[in-house]
Amino acid sequence: PRQKLVLQILVAAVFILVLFLESDGLPSLMIPFTGISIDLPWPVYIIFAAFVIVGADNAVNLTDGIDGLAASVTVPVAVFFGARIGNTGVTIFAGALAGGLLGFLIYNFYPAKVFMGDTGSLFLGGAVAGMAFACDMPLILLLVGLIYIIETLSVILQVTYFKATHGKRLFKMAPIHHHFEMCGWGEKRIVLTFTAVTIVLCLAAYFVALP
Repeated sequence: PRQKLVLQILVAAVFILVLFLESDGLPSLMIPFTGISIDLPWPVYIIFAAFVIVGADNAVNLTDGIDGLAASVTVPVAVFFGARIGNTGVTIFAGALAGGLLGFLIYNFYPAKVFMGDTGSLFLGGAVAGMAFACDMPLILLLVGLIYIIETLSVILQVTYFKATHGKRLFKMAPIHHHFEMCGWGEKRIVLTFTAVTIVLCLAAYFVALP
């Protein structure tokens, strides 16, 4: 885990360096639902960007726990970023990502014949964060990436509660998709529900949260 975290930070640092070299001024940060963009000093932005990128990496990695879940949830997120007007590079990348995930889901949807593993899920987390920063709206991940965040929070809350209560559990199992499994939900139901929630959130982000 330590080596993996160090590599994630190094990759995030390279990405941030590219952002810095291609920037012609202070980085801007779009605030969802307000239409306001604020400029941040580079030192603050670098710390913020590293936190978001590494966090997104691990959040998507935690989401990849049952057949087809990480890929299915990420398809609408990729489509959302691809639909943004004004950044051709992101549109092409997002379209390729969504298409690749749909092709992968033919073999990864329940019952899976091919598995994503860390190689795929960590890349997806980085790709999602990268698109958000390329569009100058990383905070939109709080909305379109809510499933990733809930998955991560369920693990943090479970571990914290377990330690605080000396062995009691807040959820039957974490991440939270396993909690639903132990409540009797099938893998298909979990994947379809989580994906549907993400689609609704992406639509809300596109039509309501963005200027």
